[in-house]
Amino acid sequence: MQIGFVRSAIVLGLLAVVGPFAIDLYLPATPQIVRDLNTDDAGAHLTFTVYFIAFGLAQLVYGPIADWLGRKPPIFMGLVVFIVGSVICAQAEDITALTLGRFVQALGAAAPMVIVRAVVRDLHTGTQATRLMALVMLVISISPLLAPLTGSAIIAFGSWRLIFGALALIALLAMLLTAFQLPETLPPEGRSPINGKAMLRSALFLLRDGKFMGLTLIGGFSLASFFVFIASAPMVYMTHYELTPTVFSLVFACGAIGFFAASQFAAGLGQKYGMSKVALWATCGFAGATSLLFVLVWMGYDQLPVLMVLLFLGNSCLGLVIAPTMVMALEEHGEHAGMASSLGGTLQMVAGGVMILACSPFFDRTPLPLVGAVAACALTAFVLALLTLRPEPEGNAPA
Repeated sequence: MQIGFVRSAIVLGLLAVVGPFAIDLYLPATPQIVRDLNTDDAGAHLTFTVYFIAFGLAQLVYGPIADWLGRKPPIFMGLVVFIVGSVICAQAEDITALTLGRFVQALGAAAPMVIVRAVVRDLHTGTQATRLMALVMLVISISPLLAPLTGSAIIAFGSWRLIFGALALIALLAMLLTAFQLPETLPPEGRSPINGKAMLRSALFLLRDGKFMGLTLIGGFSLASFFVFIASAPMVYMTHYELTPTVFSLVFACGAIGFFAASQFAAGLGQKYGMSKVALWATCGFAGATSLLFVLVWMGYDQLPVLMVLLFLGNSCLGLVIAPTMVMALEEHGEHAGMASSLGGTLQMVAGGVMILACSPFFDRTPLPLVGAVAACALTAFVLALLTLRPEPEGNAPA
């Protein structure tokens, strides 16, 4: 593999990791924040819901700006906004102020994520794009592996407020990375000024494209399952199963390993069998593992090892869904790459935020509502996959 290819994956992955770090670094502190700010679980869930929805909606702005000004300027804009949000969070005296800070953080964190997807589309298509996206996701995997452990270390030696100081520092480092390591991939002749009517036409064109919408929502509900898990796992693991923040961080990392490890096989399997077939079978496995987990917990098999094993299997299947569906959704829309990337990201993040909001009243710090919500998202993704994905003809699926 060429050095430039690997370098691109590392740089893009480190930029994209800002948003996930703002979620995962925060997880071990959730029970402490609930106590210190005198709120309840619903208040804590709201900080996640607001983050995901704002993260999604902001992508509608950054995509067109990236098509107008190039890929780098919107990243700087977003990171400045992210730092402002981090300062608000660090100074929050109640859950309302913290929720506002998380909203502002998300408005900024959306920029690197949407630009990374557009840069991948600028550089490659097909299985090469899937391979690059998978490598980017491998770099992003440092977030669920290291961020919760870092967060638990921070709260062991200081206040949870220091977490947001650390996030501001990460954003500053990302600005330096953008300035000195990220080349501009959209030349001036390929840029187009922001045109409200053209944006609306582009958005409507994409919304009417059944394949684009189907692929986007498959990824959206697949990711929603993970977002629901993120929002509720700290309370379930650290209260119901009585894990310490450090042990919770290790358990959380184990679950994420399956996702990111499996994602590295997506390009090779897609090249051999066709990306549609790989994504279809992966959604089937994802729905099967999570549905089995729900049935077992509902029948009374409330054991942490059972939860961990089946979530690992489900997340491994999930790792073969996200990159292929993301690439296939953008594949035929090079002329709408910015809008397709931002609209796709918006729909996926909003789906996650809405699912957290819808499921929040049922969460009671026991695993049954959590695994039920995850299984519901997985089954929805599977039904959408059956309706959307068709295996490529033999000639389009190289051996």
